[in-house]
Amino acid sequence: MDSFFAVSATTEGITVRVSPNFLVEQSVPAQGRWFWSYHIRIENGGDEPVQLMTRHWRITDGRGMINHVDGDGVVGEQPVLRPGESHDYVSGCPLPTPSGTMEGQYRFVREDGSTFLAEIPCFTLVAPATAR
Repeated sequence: MDSFFAVSATTEGITVRVSPNFLVEQSVPAQGRWFWSYHIRIENGGDEPVQLMTRHWRITDGRGMINHVDGDGVVGEQPVLRPGESHDYVSGCPLPTPSGTMEGQYRFVREDGSTFLAEIPCFTLVAPATAR
């Protein structure tokens, strides 16, 4: 698992794993556009069902400019994860620079109505031509 997912973080029994991938076919460096996809796996290692309600992303480009993105669920879904279950999805991120970082939180709700934030670990976005 760790060989595929570059980074992971666990909060209150919820593990978030991330694997970014540079998409050369969707990037146009001459026009200041670099594009990545990222595969996320969310695992419920706790002992109660939880539902993912919202997401918050902090996206930082190579110049240090920060963009905050908030929304309901992930890719149009608000999955319920029972103990031992996982949810995978793939999304994408354009940047105006060949490198940057992403990190954030998912807000989950438990059956009793209480909520908590699960960390999305910081991961790097680096176009291969700029990797050192």
